[in-house]
Amino acid sequence: MGVEGFASQRRVLPKFKQLKARGRMQHQKANRHQRSGIGQLTLVEHALCPLDARRGLVENLVQPATYRFSDAKGRRQSANAKVFCPLGLSSKDEFYLWGLLALTMTHCPEVGDLQATPHWCLRQLGIIDAKRRRGGRQYQQFAKSLRRLSTVRYLCDNFYDPMRAEHRQVSFGFLSYSLPQDPKSSRAWRIAWDPVFFELVSSAAGHFRFDLESYRGLDAASRRLFLFACKIFSRRSTLPPMSLSDLAVNLLGFAPTLSVRDMKVKVDRCIKALQELEVVELTEIVKIRPGEYRISVTRGNYFARKPRSTQRPNVSEGPLWETLVSIGFESSAAGRLLRRYPHQILTEWADITQAAQERFGRSFFRKSPMAFLVDSVSKAAKGNRTPPDWWQRLRKKESNSPNVEEASRAVFVQIRDELFGPPQGPDTRPAKQEGLTKVGAILETELGER
Repeated sequence: MGVEGFASQRRVLPKFKQLKARGRMQHQKANRHQRSGIGQLTLVEHALCPLDARRGLVENLVQPATYRFSDAKGRRQSANAKVFCPLGLSSKDEFYLWGLLALTMTHCPEVGDLQATPHWCLRQLGIIDAKRRRGGRQYQQFAKSLRRLSTVRYLCDNFYDPMRAEHRQVSFGFLSYSLPQDPKSSRAWRIAWDPVFFELVSSAAGHFRFDLESYRGLDAASRRLFLFACKIFSRRSTLPPMSLSDLAVNLLGFAPTLSVRDMKVKVDRCIKALQELEVVELTEIVKIRPGEYRISVTRGNYFARKPRSTQRPNVSEGPLWETLVSIGFESSAAGRLLRRYPHQILTEWADITQAAQERFGRSFFRKSPMAFLVDSVSKAAKGNRTPPDWWQRLRKKESNSPNVEEASRAVFVQIRDELFGPPQGPDTRPAKQEGLTKVGAILETELGER
């Protein structure tokens, strides 16, 4: 390369970096006051795991819960749920669950499949930004949380299905995922939601949005009470009178072995945290009989404020825009691609391009990664190009979501039968229990080998 060519390249690179930095600043400014989470209306009725990390992060955790609801005729009914967590579950994992659901519903609701870099996800969730620490700890915590969430199975004998407007027996997981093998890779992470679960969430009558910043600033127990309050106070001015022990154990996840006095202190601490945010106003704890209390809570001024706009974000705010810019496209070119081609095709070939860059280097491309991507996407949109075999093998190898169905069959079937009863039929046979290996140990071994 001559001196003039080298000098012109030196002038272009800073300009590209300025455009990239400018786009990120606009992106951060646009999203600074728009962070929201999405809660599923039935799941926030009870705790998904114990609050105590020592109890929650144990292998083969089974979290039972009971909650009350009113049926179509106004009669009070009970529902029983069990959350099966082969690798355990932390109450902190719920932040990622509700936050990632909101990102998926905001940016790609039709697909039910979020493909984004961990940096983009954590920045959107407010965990990292230009001023906070951006070391590997946040990424490691994110990956560990995804791994635990991916093995969860949820069962309930009276779950409200908003699509069919009736209560049904349900069994579903939360998500699956696929991550690059190299932790330093700039390729996107793929988070695919369980279709039954995502259908229940995506229905307009099956979810509600809440302020993720307010939620994140609370402790784990107050977060659960905050979500329950957001659900109830959107429709009525008071929480239904609840037993103190029922609220503490089933809704907030405190240990049932706690004394009533300790439960009262811990619940009162949660209520005071919500009073500071003006989520609740008046609280009354009445002693019904020795060792039994009933609690009533009134809505605060928090819900009288004007709700934030939930307009669909611009293309420059989505996860794929950041990926295209990292490949080498300018902001305007990335926007044109996003408006011109289907999201799924563009996402797939962007990942192929990044994988080729990391796997084969610059010599793989005849002209440039940008030219390769544009050519591939234009032909794929017409049905004239399919993903290469080497990328298919790489994706299969990188599938880090373990198939726990076979490994946990005996334990899961036992839990299911306890909740729904054993299946009826001539081929029904009891699950073999002898020589049963811990599911968590099997999964840890499989994940370690991968």
